Amino acid sequence: MATELQRLDSMPCHNQQVNSTSAPGPECLSPDDQILNHAEENNAAMAKLTLLPGHAHSSEQSERDTRACGSASLNLEDHNDSSDSGNYDAPVGDHLLGDCELSHQIGTQLKLLPMNDQIRELQTIIRDKTASRGDFMFSADRLIRLVVEEGLNQLPYKECMVTTPTGHKYEGVKFEKGNCGVSIMRSGEAMEQGLRDCCRSIRIGKILIQSDEETQRAKVYYAKFPPDIYRRKVLLMYPILSTGNTVIEAVKVLIEHGVQPSVIILLSLFSTPHGAKSIIQEFPEITILTTEVHPVAPTHFGQKYFGTD
Repeated sequence: MATELQRLDSMPCHNQQVNSTSAPGPECLSPDDQILNHAEENNAAMAKLTLLPGHAHSSEQSERDTRACGSASLNLEDHNDSSDSGNYDAPVGDHLLGDCELSHQIGTQLKLLPMNDQIRELQTIIRDKTASRGDFMFSADRLIRLVVEEGLNQLPYKECMVTTPTGHKYEGVKFEKGNCGVSIMRSGEAMEQGLRDCCRSIRIGKILIQSDEETQRAKVYYAKFPPDIYRRKVLLMYPILSTGNTVIEAVKVLIEHGVQPSVIILLSLFSTPHGAKSIIQEFPEITILTTEVHPVAPTHFGQKYFGTD
């Protein structure tokens, strides 16, 4: 089940260095009462979510989400937010958080791509430590493309009229100008090609943020943006959200350049509940688009993608 979804030229740039009551058990209820009870539970869960139009979801997925809503915990160990960490993950027995739990704990600004078997397989290959680098990159690029396509779907379009080769008029839409991408180096650069494949002339800026060796705090070392970025909507690209600290620092830099959090859409592949929650608590107006929220993020992504693992 997907949470609700609301609806970016080489460029001249400037550089910046920078207590519930007891209830009778199921065995005490009549069949009719049990049916009504389940219906009420389902209605309560549905009230927290809005389905993405045009996507069907299996009953198996819905049941899994419902079960997860009652069992998932957000008391997670903090992990290093660097996508270049070499730690592999996906321990046996971990379960995904249900969408209703995410909506309640994190907020509706967190958007999930509708889950299907194709996306699940790509996630599995990326998390599999035995996957070859070729398979890893192929799956990562496919998943990046899906996230980018949905990210573009969050940006404004306007209606237009065109003439077909047969002379007929066709009412359609076209992409509004005034958007750009910003990648957080280094792992965010893996998503740049996917964005260019969809928007050939889009402007892309860069931010370099690393942890200070003494304080271990995220520090901005370099930033390069279009000079008019304050007038643009921004697709911020960072594939792995662990603690969220790196993204928080990047958003602060964008704000210093006049960008409002409400026009920033963060594109990521994987996120922890803690990472997403930290970002939205710091910037409630920002939108996060990801494919999965899981207690353990595949922090080996950057190293394996760029071949430095």
